[in-house]
Amino acid sequence: MKHLCIQHSTRYDFSQPVRLGPHTLLIRPRAGHDVRIESSMLTIDPVPSQILWQRDLYNNSVARVLFAESDTLSLSISSEVTLQQFDIEASPLPIASNAEEWPFNYHSIERLDLVSFQTPAFFGDQVQVGQWVDGILAEQADWRTEDLLARLASETANNFQYAMREEEGVQKPAQTLSKRGGSCRDFATLFIEACRYLGLAARFVSGYLNAPGMAYAEGSTHAWSEVYLPGQGWRGFDNTSGRLCGPDHIATAIARHPEMVPPISGSYTGPGGVSTTLSVNVNVSERT
Repeated sequence: MKHLCIQHSTRYDFSQPVRLGPHTLLIRPRAGHDVRIESSMLTIDPVPSQILWQRDLYNNSVARVLFAESDTLSLSISSEVTLQQFDIEASPLPIASNAEEWPFNYHSIERLDLVSFQTPAFFGDQVQVGQWVDGILAEQADWRTEDLLARLASETANNFQYAMREEEGVQKPAQTLSKRGGSCRDFATLFIEACRYLGLAARFVSGYLNAPGMAYAEGSTHAWSEVYLPGQGWRGFDNTSGRLCGPDHIATAIARHPEMVPPISGSYTGPGGVSTTLSVNVNVSERT
Protein backbone atom coordinates (compact mmCIF):
# COMPACT_ATOMS: atom_id res chain seq x y z
CA MET A 1 0.00 0.00 0.00
CA LYS A 2 1.13 3.54 -0.74
CA HIS A 3 -0.07 6.94 0.55
CA LEU A 4 -0.05 9.93 -1.82
CA CYS A 5 -0.85 13.59 -1.25
CA ILE A 6 -1.97 15.60 -4.30
CA GLN A 7 -1.95 19.39 -4.07
CA HIS A 8 -3.42 21.24 -7.04
CA SER A 9 -3.81 25.02 -7.16
CA THR A 10 -5.13 27.15 -10.02
CA ARG A 11 -5.36 30.94 -10.08
CA TYR A 12 -6.91 33.29 -12.62
CA ASP A 13 -6.10 37.01 -12.46
CA PHE A 14 -8.27 39.39 -14.48
CA SER A 15 -7.17 42.80 -15.77
CA GLN A 16 -10.58 44.30 -14.88
CA PRO A 17 -13.36 43.29 -12.49
CA VAL A 18 -15.49 40.41 -13.77
CA ARG A 19 -18.51 38.45 -12.59
CA LEU A 20 -17.93 34.71 -12.32
CA GLY A 21 -20.32 32.26 -13.96
CA PRO A 22 -20.69 28.56 -13.12
CA HIS A 23 -17.51 26.48 -13.06
CA THR A 24 -16.95 22.74 -13.39
CA LEU A 25 -14.14 20.91 -11.59
CA LEU A 26 -12.84 17.46 -12.53
CA ILE A 27 -9.93 17.26 -10.10
CA ARG A 28 -11.01 14.58 -7.59
CA PRO A 29 -9.28 11.20 -8.19
CA ARG A 30 -11.46 8.30 -9.30
CA ALA A 31 -11.77 5.89 -6.38
CA GLY A 32 -11.98 2.13 -6.87
CA HIS A 33 -10.61 -1.21 -5.72
CA ASP A 34 -7.06 0.14 -6.13
CA VAL A 35 -7.56 3.72 -4.90
CA ARG A 36 -9.27 4.95 -1.72
CA ILE A 37 -9.53 8.62 -0.81
CA GLU A 38 -8.62 9.24 2.84
CA SER A 39 -9.29 12.97 2.97
CA SER A 40 -9.95 15.88 0.66
CA MET A 41 -10.12 19.64 0.99
CA LEU A 42 -11.32 22.16 -1.58
CA THR A 43 -10.71 25.88 -1.05
CA ILE A 44 -12.12 28.48 -3.46
CA ASP A 45 -11.79 32.28 -3.37
CA PRO A 46 -14.16 34.10 -3.85
CA VAL A 47 -16.20 31.76 -1.67
CA PRO A 48 -18.87 30.08 -3.82
CA SER A 49 -22.55 30.34 -3.04
CA GLN A 50 -22.87 26.59 -3.73
CA ILE A 51 -20.73 23.55 -4.55
CA LEU A 52 -22.77 20.67 -5.98
CA TRP A 53 -21.21 17.23 -6.42
CA GLN A 54 -22.45 14.69 -8.94
CA ARG A 55 -21.42 11.73 -11.12
CA ASP A 56 -21.36 12.32 -14.87
CA LEU A 57 -21.94 9.96 -17.81
CA TYR A 58 -18.58 8.25 -17.21
CA ASN A 59 -18.96 8.08 -13.41
CA ASN A 60 -16.43 10.89 -12.95
CA SER A 61 -16.76 12.90 -9.73
CA VAL A 62 -17.77 16.41 -10.80
CA ALA A 63 -18.05 19.59 -8.72
CA ARG A 64 -20.41 22.26 -10.03
CA VAL A 65 -19.40 25.60 -8.50
CA LEU A 66 -21.81 28.55 -8.37
CA PHE A 67 -20.87 32.10 -7.38
CA ALA A 68 -22.82 35.07 -6.01
CA GLU A 69 -23.36 38.03 -8.32
CA SER A 70 -20.41 40.18 -7.26
CA ASP A 71 -17.32 41.43 -9.08
CA THR A 72 -13.80 40.09 -8.55
CA LEU A 73 -10.29 40.53 -9.94
CA SER A 74 -9.24 36.93 -9.35
CA LEU A 75 -10.33 33.34 -8.88
CA SER A 76 -8.31 30.85 -6.83
CA ILE A 77 -9.08 27.11 -6.62
CA SER A 78 -6.99 24.85 -4.40
CA SER A 79 -7.46 21.13 -3.82
CA GLU A 80 -5.61 18.78 -1.49
CA VAL A 81 -6.36 15.05 -1.58
CA THR A 82 -4.73 12.26 0.40
CA LEU A 83 -5.29 8.78 -0.95
CA GLN A 84 -4.27 5.16 -0.50
CA GLN A 85 -3.18 2.96 -3.39
CA PHE A 86 -3.51 -0.84 -3.36
CA ASP A 87 -2.34 -3.66 -5.67
CA ILE A 88 0.70 -1.57 -6.55
CA GLU A 89 2.79 -4.52 -7.69
CA ALA A 90 -0.04 -6.42 -9.39
CA SER A 91 0.70 -7.51 -12.97
CA PRO A 92 -1.98 -7.03 -15.64
CA LEU A 93 -3.99 -10.04 -16.69
CA PRO A 94 -3.06 -11.55 -20.07
CA ILE A 95 -4.88 -10.49 -23.20
CA ALA A 96 -7.55 -12.98 -24.28
CA SER A 97 -6.24 -15.46 -26.84
CA ASN A 98 -8.58 -14.20 -29.58
CA ALA A 99 -7.14 -10.66 -29.23
CA GLU A 100 -3.43 -11.47 -29.03
CA GLU A 101 -2.99 -10.76 -32.74
CA TRP A 102 -4.26 -7.64 -34.51
CA PRO A 103 -6.81 -7.34 -36.06
CA PHE A 104 -9.43 -8.96 -33.84
CA ASN A 105 -13.14 -8.55 -33.12
CA TYR A 106 -14.66 -7.65 -29.78
CA HIS A 107 -17.21 -10.04 -28.31
CA SER A 108 -20.74 -9.36 -29.54
CA ILE A 109 -21.94 -8.68 -25.98
CA GLU A 110 -19.43 -5.79 -25.61
CA ARG A 111 -19.65 -4.23 -29.06
CA LEU A 112 -22.66 -1.97 -28.47
CA ASP A 113 -21.08 -0.47 -25.35
CA LEU A 114 -17.71 0.02 -27.05
CA VAL A 115 -18.87 1.54 -30.34
CA SER A 116 -18.69 5.15 -29.12
CA PHE A 117 -15.06 4.56 -28.07
CA GLN A 118 -14.31 3.19 -31.56
CA THR A 119 -15.83 6.23 -33.30
CA PRO A 120 -13.36 8.99 -34.30
CA ALA A 121 -13.70 12.30 -32.48
CA PHE A 122 -12.00 14.17 -35.35
CA PHE A 123 -13.51 12.81 -38.56
CA GLY A 124 -11.80 15.45 -40.71
CA ASP A 125 -8.35 14.17 -39.69
CA GLN A 126 -8.86 10.50 -40.49
CA VAL A 127 -6.90 10.65 -43.76
CA GLN A 128 -3.79 12.03 -42.06
CA VAL A 129 -4.15 9.69 -39.09
CA GLY A 130 -4.64 6.73 -41.42
CA GLN A 131 -1.53 7.57 -43.44
CA TRP A 132 0.53 7.79 -40.24
CA VAL A 133 -0.78 4.48 -38.90
CA ASP A 134 -0.43 2.72 -42.25
CA GLY A 135 3.23 3.72 -42.34
CA ILE A 136 3.77 1.98 -39.00
CA LEU A 137 1.73 -1.09 -40.01
CA ALA A 138 3.94 -1.48 -43.10
CA GLU A 139 7.02 -2.06 -40.94
CA GLN A 140 6.15 -5.75 -40.62
CA ALA A 141 3.66 -8.25 -42.02
CA ASP A 142 1.99 -9.36 -38.79
CA TRP A 143 1.46 -7.60 -35.49
CA ARG A 144 0.83 -8.80 -31.98
CA THR A 145 -1.69 -6.42 -30.43
CA GLU A 146 0.57 -5.47 -27.52
CA ASP A 147 3.52 -4.81 -29.84
CA LEU A 148 1.47 -2.63 -32.16
CA LEU A 149 0.14 -0.48 -29.32
CA ALA A 150 3.60 -0.17 -27.80
CA ARG A 151 4.96 0.91 -31.19
CA LEU A 152 2.29 3.60 -31.59
CA ALA A 153 2.85 4.88 -28.05
CA SER A 154 6.62 5.06 -28.52
CA GLU A 155 6.31 7.07 -31.74
CA THR A 156 5.07 10.25 -30.05
CA ALA A 157 7.40 9.72 -27.09
CA ASN A 158 10.54 9.29 -29.19
CA ASN A 159 9.95 11.26 -32.39
CA PHE A 160 7.69 14.16 -31.38
CA GLN A 161 8.60 17.27 -29.40
CA TYR A 162 6.78 17.74 -26.09
CA ALA A 163 5.64 21.26 -25.20
CA MET A 164 3.35 22.37 -22.39
CA ARG A 165 0.39 24.38 -23.69
CA GLU A 166 -1.85 26.64 -21.60
CA GLU A 167 -4.46 27.05 -24.34
CA GLU A 168 -7.83 25.40 -23.86
CA GLY A 169 -8.75 22.21 -25.69
CA VAL A 170 -6.52 19.91 -27.70
CA GLN A 171 -4.75 20.13 -31.03
CA LYS A 172 -6.40 18.27 -33.84
CA PRO A 173 -4.48 15.09 -34.68
CA ALA A 174 -3.51 16.49 -38.08
CA GLN A 175 -1.90 19.50 -36.35
CA THR A 176 0.08 17.26 -34.03
CA LEU A 177 1.30 15.21 -36.99
CA SER A 178 2.19 18.34 -38.96
CA LYS A 179 4.03 20.02 -36.07
CA ARG A 180 5.55 16.74 -34.86
CA GLY A 181 4.87 18.05 -31.40
CA GLY A 182 2.33 18.96 -28.76
CA SER A 183 1.32 18.54 -25.15
CA CYS A 184 0.47 15.34 -23.28
CA ARG A 185 -3.22 15.74 -24.12
CA ASP A 186 -2.36 16.26 -27.81
CA PHE A 187 -0.29 13.05 -27.90
CA ALA A 188 -3.06 11.12 -26.13
CA THR A 189 -5.61 12.44 -28.62
CA LEU A 190 -3.52 11.36 -31.60
CA PHE A 191 -2.99 7.89 -30.10
CA ILE A 192 -6.71 7.48 -29.41
CA GLU A 193 -7.64 8.42 -32.98
CA ALA A 194 -4.97 6.01 -34.28
CA CYS A 195 -6.45 3.20 -32.18
CA ARG A 196 -9.92 3.95 -33.49
CA TYR A 197 -8.59 3.85 -37.05
CA LEU A 198 -7.42 0.32 -36.19
CA GLY A 199 -10.88 -0.61 -34.94
CA LEU A 200 -9.90 -0.51 -31.26
CA ALA A 201 -11.91 1.09 -28.45
CA ALA A 202 -9.95 3.90 -26.81
CA ARG A 203 -10.67 6.71 -24.37
CA PHE A 204 -9.05 9.86 -22.96
CA VAL A 205 -7.86 10.11 -19.35
CA SER A 206 -7.07 13.24 -17.36
CA GLY A 207 -5.31 13.12 -14.01
CA TYR A 208 -2.04 13.40 -12.11
CA LEU A 209 1.35 11.75 -12.42
CA ASN A 210 3.68 10.88 -9.58
CA ALA A 211 7.01 11.11 -11.42
CA PRO A 212 9.45 13.50 -9.71
CA GLY A 213 12.07 14.87 -12.06
CA MET A 214 10.07 14.40 -15.25
CA ALA A 215 9.46 17.73 -16.97
CA TYR A 216 5.98 16.86 -18.21
CA ALA A 217 4.89 15.75 -14.71
CA GLU A 218 6.03 18.73 -12.66
CA GLY A 219 3.65 21.52 -11.78
CA SER A 220 0.72 20.50 -13.97
CA THR A 221 -1.95 17.93 -14.58
CA HIS A 222 -1.32 15.05 -16.99
CA ALA A 223 -3.23 13.22 -19.71
CA TRP A 224 -2.95 9.75 -21.23
CA SER A 225 -5.05 7.15 -23.05
CA GLU A 226 -6.63 3.78 -22.40
CA VAL A 227 -7.43 0.98 -24.85
CA TYR A 228 -9.97 -1.75 -24.16
CA LEU A 229 -8.28 -5.15 -24.54
CA PRO A 230 -10.28 -8.37 -24.01
CA GLY A 231 -8.97 -10.19 -20.96
CA GLN A 232 -7.19 -7.10 -19.59
CA GLY A 233 -9.94 -4.49 -19.67
CA TRP A 234 -8.93 -0.84 -20.05
CA ARG A 235 -5.12 -0.67 -20.42
CA GLY A 236 -3.37 2.66 -19.95
CA PHE A 237 -0.69 4.07 -22.28
CA ASP A 238 1.33 7.19 -21.48
CA ASN A 239 1.86 8.72 -24.90
CA THR A 240 4.32 11.31 -23.61
CA SER A 241 6.78 8.85 -22.08
CA GLY A 242 5.88 5.82 -24.22
CA ARG A 243 5.36 3.70 -21.08
CA LEU A 244 2.47 1.61 -19.92
CA CYS A 245 0.49 3.33 -17.19
CA GLY A 246 0.75 2.08 -13.63
CA PRO A 247 0.09 3.22 -10.06
CA ASP A 248 1.99 6.47 -10.69
CA HIS A 249 -0.91 7.54 -12.94
CA ILE A 250 -3.85 8.80 -10.87
CA ALA A 251 -6.96 9.35 -12.98
CA THR A 252 -9.48 12.08 -12.21
CA ALA A 253 -11.66 11.79 -15.32
CA ILE A 254 -12.25 9.64 -18.39
CA ALA A 255 -14.19 10.45 -21.55
CA ARG A 256 -14.73 9.45 -25.15
CA HIS A 257 -13.83 12.93 -26.45
CA PRO A 258 -10.62 14.62 -25.20
CA GLU A 259 -12.32 18.01 -24.84
CA MET A 260 -15.03 16.74 -22.48
CA VAL A 261 -12.90 16.61 -19.32
CA PRO A 262 -10.71 19.69 -18.74
CA PRO A 263 -9.69 19.81 -15.06
CA ILE A 264 -11.33 23.23 -14.62
CA SER A 265 -13.74 25.03 -16.91
CA GLY A 266 -16.16 27.91 -16.51
CA SER A 267 -17.19 31.37 -17.61
CA TYR A 268 -17.20 35.01 -16.57
CA THR A 269 -18.71 38.27 -17.81
CA GLY A 270 -17.04 41.66 -17.81
CA PRO A 271 -16.10 44.68 -19.91
CA GLY A 272 -14.61 44.19 -23.35
CA GLY A 273 -10.89 43.65 -23.57
CA VAL A 274 -10.48 41.81 -20.27
CA SER A 275 -7.27 39.79 -20.23
CA THR A 276 -6.63 36.75 -18.05
CA THR A 277 -3.43 35.44 -16.49
CA LEU A 278 -3.43 31.78 -15.51
CA SER A 279 -1.08 30.03 -13.09
CA VAL A 280 -1.25 26.33 -12.20
CA ASN A 281 0.78 24.30 -9.73
CA VAL A 282 0.51 20.58 -9.00
CA ASN A 283 2.54 18.65 -6.47
CA VAL A 284 2.27 14.88 -5.94
CA SER A 285 4.21 13.45 -3.01
CA GLU A 286 4.38 10.17 -1.11
CA ARG A 287 3.44 10.08 2.56
CA THR A 288 4.66 7.57 5.09
